[in-house]
Amino acid sequence: MKRLFLSFTLAATIIAMGMAAVNFTPQKKLNYAEQIIEGYYVDTVNTNAVVESAIVAMLKNLDPHSTYSNPEETRELTEPLQGNFSGIGIQFNMLTDTLYVIQTVAGGPSEKVGILPGDRIIYAQDTLIAGVKMKNSAVMKMLRGRKGSTARVKVLRKGVPDLIEFNIVRDDIPIYSVDASYMATPEVGYIRISRFAESTAKEMENALKKLQKQGMKHLIIDLEDNGGGYLQAATDIADMFLKRGDLVVYTKGDKSRPSQYTTTSDGRYTDGRLVVMVNQYSASASEILSGAVQDQDRGIIVGRRTFGKGLVQRPFPFPDGSMIRLTVARYYTPSGRCIQKPYDDGDADKYYADIMERYRHGELSSADSIHLPDSLKYYTLRNMRPVYGGGGIMPDRFVPIDTTGYSDYYRDLIAKGSVNKFCNNYIDENRGQLKKQYPSEDRFIEAFAVTDEMMNQLTAHGEKDGVKLNDEQFAISAPTLRRILKALIGRDLFEQSTYYRIANDGNPVYKEAIEIITDPRAYSKLLGQ
Repeated sequence: MKRLFLSFTLAATIIAMGMAAVNFTPQKKLNYAEQIIEGYYVDTVNTNAVVESAIVAMLKNLDPHSTYSNPEETRELTEPLQGNFSGIGIQFNMLTDTLYVIQTVAGGPSEKVGILPGDRIIYAQDTLIAGVKMKNSAVMKMLRGRKGSTARVKVLRKGVPDLIEFNIVRDDIPIYSVDASYMATPEVGYIRISRFAESTAKEMENALKKLQKQGMKHLIIDLEDNGGGYLQAATDIADMFLKRGDLVVYTKGDKSRPSQYTTTSDGRYTDGRLVVMVNQYSASASEILSGAVQDQDRGIIVGRRTFGKGLVQRPFPFPDGSMIRLTVARYYTPSGRCIQKPYDDGDADKYYADIMERYRHGELSSADSIHLPDSLKYYTLRNMRPVYGGGGIMPDRFVPIDTTGYSDYYRDLIAKGSVNKFCNNYIDENRGQLKKQYPSEDRFIEAFAVTDEMMNQLTAHGEKDGVKLNDEQFAISAPTLRRILKALIGRDLFEQSTYYRIANDGNPVYKEAIEIITDPRAYSKLLGQ
């Protein structure tokens, strides 16, 4: 009866408020709705969950990149871009419910106490983590922690009958964003950037200095699959290659001040040919850097049209650690192109399905399938070359996606983890012999070959994982599988760059970049010189 009386009271209040609707703002309406739910809903209400759901729903109606993250999600989002975290310093894989140590961070906590590649961590903080189907995120929570705290682990090592116990004092662990840097030819350097983080510009500078000492005169920057990150990192790297006063990017928004980023001095690397590799997953800061290089006629863009993420997000943190990332402006390249591709308000599914639509329409496999109206035509600032807007950065030299080595059998071997399991087992059983036979990275790349016996062992791993051998598809994918196996084994024996030195031999975008940068006439022609 009391609840019924309250309902009548509420109804009367609503009627009364209707008389003053002119003062009933959307903010008051939202607050009032929350009070109604909390005060009258039939069951106990988790008010925090209700409010979070309301925030998510509001942002969903704006654009695909305005988002809300709870405190835990916020930490996971920001950590890879901050350049470091506190932990034990290992790179690992979870295979068959067991944590395999792939590498230890040089000079890191695990290396200092004697953790070795190939070790299996069975216990962490006295909790069994092997054979219990624990998620990577849960394992990482146990291994990470406050700097100076101790992680207790028990390790199974090949050839040692009993578990070895280690007490590892956690320390700051760097997260590198430059995945690889090496000399592709005697005069051409190659640098791969996986994300734009706080430390990326410094990492880039260090890589450039190293390559210069090795004779680098020209450079390939690989931004394939780079989803972006901090704007400052992209503009800092652009500064290295552009001249004083060059515009890098500018922003505009209805409620935010227009801003532009221009270089303040001549970069240290304004000479020499420059090629930037991109694909359909290169986004945000990747598009800012490649757009500036293209519009300022500083270099050649090779690959496929980039993702088209040109919305500026500003973080609005809450006291509890949660955060709203709200779109406040759009990015524009120096020539005036809007990087952002079109989107329907709130239709995130359709927005992210755009890549699949490009595939269906043939854009990823044929340049002839791309038709852009003159209304989207712009011109570069020095050589007046035509470039196109409409979302993303159109490359100067299109390279179709390569599916020649792809098959369902290959896909399933990768998806089931059979390839990684085989490589871990192979390294585990042959590490000493491999190190002795291939004492250097160059020697390994030159002489190591994946044998037929190794391929048979791989297919056997696949059978155990439920991937039935398909002889026809195996024949199609065998060259690709051999290259990937060699690259993964090389990475585990040496470093991340080893993987790309081997795997890039099968990357058509990389091959095209090499062809252009080593041919001065072709390079100049593409630049319109």
